[in-house]
Amino acid sequence: MKFNINKITSITAIIVLIFTFSACKNDKQKEGQATEAKATEKAEAPHEEETPTIATLTEEQIKTVGIQLGVIEQKELTATIRANGLLKVPNNNKANATSLYGGVIKTLNVQIGDYVKKGQVIATIANPQFIQLQEEYLSTASRITFAEQELSRQKELFEGNAGAKKNLQSATAELNSLRTRRASLQQQIQLMGINPGSVSNGNLKSALVVTSPLNGTVSNVFAKIGSYVDVSSPVIEIVDNSSLHLDLNVFEKDLPMLKVGQTIHFRITNNAVEDYNAKIFAIGSSFENESKTIAAHAVVQGNKTGLIDGMNVTAIVSLNNVTTSAVPNDAIVNADGKYYIFVQTNKKAEEHHEEGEEEGGHKEEEEKDHKEDKTSKNFEKVEVFKGVSDMGYTAVTFVNEIPADAKIVVKGAFFVNAKLSNTGGHGH
Repeated sequence: MKFNINKITSITAIIVLIFTFSACKNDKQKEGQATEAKATEKAEAPHEEETPTIATLTEEQIKTVGIQLGVIEQKELTATIRANGLLKVPNNNKANATSLYGGVIKTLNVQIGDYVKKGQVIATIANPQFIQLQEEYLSTASRITFAEQELSRQKELFEGNAGAKKNLQSATAELNSLRTRRASLQQQIQLMGINPGSVSNGNLKSALVVTSPLNGTVSNVFAKIGSYVDVSSPVIEIVDNSSLHLDLNVFEKDLPMLKVGQTIHFRITNNAVEDYNAKIFAIGSSFENESKTIAAHAVVQGNKTGLIDGMNVTAIVSLNNVTTSAVPNDAIVNADGKYYIFVQTNKKAEEHHEEGEEEGGHKEEEEKDHKEDKTSKNFEKVEVFKGVSDMGYTAVTFVNEIPADAKIVVKGAFFVNAKLSNTGGHGH
């Protein structure tokens, strides 16, 4: 019994020693881990950097990627309706150049696409009948001279009771008839483009000119040299695109919201690059065919380059005059759930050098950056709030104000943002 008690006591002492040693060992391990964590935090502390906001791009990078700069624009993007339409030139701004007399085309001086002015010679037409008219005009003038002399003679005879009244009346009627015929021939010759005063026996013209009735662009040529044309055969068609109108097809539900004077922003349906403006001047009062739409007529304002009669357009009608700051959709980038644009700035990009860099390499990089700065541009990442988007533009509100004349990246903002992300990751 005594032996057993001593044995138990020894075992108990051993167990206590084991637990004591384990506890000490765990405490030392915890202390070591805490010390290691602090050392790690201390070692990593110098690497914590603020998110970069300024990207630097060289001229070569800007040119290669196709980055384009612009400004903050004022656009009417709120309270709008969308509609399709067609560009048209009013009938009084379209014309056919025709000849009032039939003949064969002798010369043709224009082709499709040429711009012509009112009164410009388009073509010349030859016809022997033209000579006959001038011949008759000269003959009539001579007969009038004779008729005037005969009338004078008959007056003298009648006054001396040597002539019959009937002869005097006949001479008077003949003279009046010849004068009427001469006036008619004179007008016809003028319509031919010939000055009646220049017509003489040695200056008879066998060809007449066809002139442009208005200023405009030649849209079609119907004749060719050697072909015969008459009054019903136009030589060319001319369109004055400076008076382009826009006919919008507006649905019945949108009609109450339209009024004369409202502004329209539109783009060519098959070439949605340029923006154009128009202003409503009249609203139709009946449905167009079977489309159940009403025509709203607007006159195109400002730049009309590239616009042609018959083009289909997509338009937005501004229902109020409230304007807002807007940028092209491509100018906005999304990062971490926020929206940004890039503004050209004179601020320098943040430095991202580590303390442990070698002195030689550091100097080399500074020299390289100094050389690049001369041909590079800096762009600052500026946060904005997005508004309504229409016609390729988005309304924006700035978190912090920027200069009114600030240059912004309107194309290629995605690349600038990528470059900025690489800079943040030490992508030197």
